[in-house]
Amino acid sequence: MRLIFLGAPGSGKGTQAAILAKSQGIPQISTGDILRKAVKEGTELGQKAQEIMKRGDLVPDDIILELIRERLAETDCKSGYILDGFPRTLEQAKGLDRMLGDKGIQAAVLFEVQSATLVGRITSRRVCVDCGETYNLITDPPPPDGICLRCGGKVIHRQDDTEETVSNRLAVYEAKTAPLIEFYEKKNKLFRIDGEAPVEHVRDQLFTLMRRLGS
Repeated sequence: MRLIFLGAPGSGKGTQAAILAKSQGIPQISTGDILRKAVKEGTELGQKAQEIMKRGDLVPDDIILELIRERLAETDCKSGYILDGFPRTLEQAKGLDRMLGDKGIQAAVLFEVQSATLVGRITSRRVCVDCGETYNLITDPPPPDGICLRCGGKVIHRQDDTEETVSNRLAVYEAKTAPLIEFYEKKNKLFRIDGEAPVEHVRDQLFTLMRRLGS
């Protein structure tokens, strides 16, 4: 099972990736996690990425692709994997195809959610400053005392989760993702899921799709 999960911030793709990864015994892979790990471990690529990020620049596609290559070579990926939010650009998608060759991606799953819903979800998000555990005032509120149930850290409303910032992020996402959607549609590998539904219903749609794909 080699999958890509596409979706705007707040679409729920990370939640669904975690559910499917656990049920199938395969890793959920995001470039953010890979970058943080490489920087923390001080690898050659991690050091290069850290220097670039310190300047406030985006990490180039070639470094991201090399990090992905290293991650997919690890033993836990032998039975498959879910790429959560990668690729982000058309060039990354083409690079991934070249990297995988005959063992290409089986499906790109797009979680579709209206912009108004996304803004509401993200502005309601609260995050633990210590462990990163995510809560939501609408669907999964944090404890009244603002203390994380997972680690005891402080739960906050991030500055980049304001309505104005979220709207800008969604505009950038739409501009970058539209070519990706067309790219996978032309390959007959794009599958759409209604992300507006409750988590359990989205999960059911996803598992139905996996059965169709023969997983």
